[in-house]
Amino acid sequence: MPPEAEVDLEYARSAPGEALKALVHDGREEILLALLENPNLEEPHVAALLGRLDLSTALVAAVGEKAAWTAHENIRLALARHPRTPKRMALAMARQLFLFDLARLSLLPSAPADIRRAAEEMILARVPHLPVGEKLTLARRGPSRVAGALLAEGHPQAIKLALDNAHLTESQVLKVLGKAGVPERSVAAIAQHPKWSHVYNVRVALVRNPSAPAPAVLAFLPDLTLRDLRDLSGLETLAPHVRRYIDNELLRRSESAEAPG
Repeated sequence: MPPEAEVDLEYARSAPGEALKALVHDGREEILLALLENPNLEEPHVAALLGRLDLSTALVAAVGEKAAWTAHENIRLALARHPRTPKRMALAMARQLFLFDLARLSLLPSAPADIRRAAEEMILARVPHLPVGEKLTLARRGPSRVAGALLAEGHPQAIKLALDNAHLTESQVLKVLGKAGVPERSVAAIAQHPKWSHVYNVRVALVRNPSAPAPAVLAFLPDLTLRDLRDLSGLETLAPHVRRYIDNELLRRSESAEAPG
């Protein structure tokens, strides 16, 4: 190793705090690895280092192997979200996160997709045991699957928050409507919601749902396609009153088609 390179390594191992702010942006991996041995390295420096997406897996893993750093919540989050963190280590870091940092992780586009999904699963496992206040916060700004789970759970205060959640997707709303035992108040809230009640597939799912309010079902039928109306009318599980509404709508359209123009 050239003498100047050895000097640089030794400097990385012993540089004072102010110099470390610049050293964490060095492009040489050997310098960054030496930096991890520096006793002056503090949590903000490590956080800045993990903010770099160009780090190698070996370097990220070296940070994750130091208990002094993983004792900090924001370092655990940074390791869990980093695309170069070994999967086993990322999952281990995620399991140690506080609830709302886990929610943040699940929503970070820069985090690997499998880690985001694992974070959602961890939150979902905790949901039944959470206090109401934390459920309401998750309903308001948690990831889609969590919002859907809280909507299906049916806590009166959580329903509206979940339906207004910007992360909630159509697929999750449809999943809730197709789930057995969903509280009637959750179904009614979807049927009356200014956004979701105007989504075509949600309307079809509401017509299929036996808990959907009759006035809403009646209001939806004129907008459904003839094909969907016929498919719905053939469902054995359809509520009798809804079947009558559909038959009447089919008859109305048939008469309209036969009427002279």
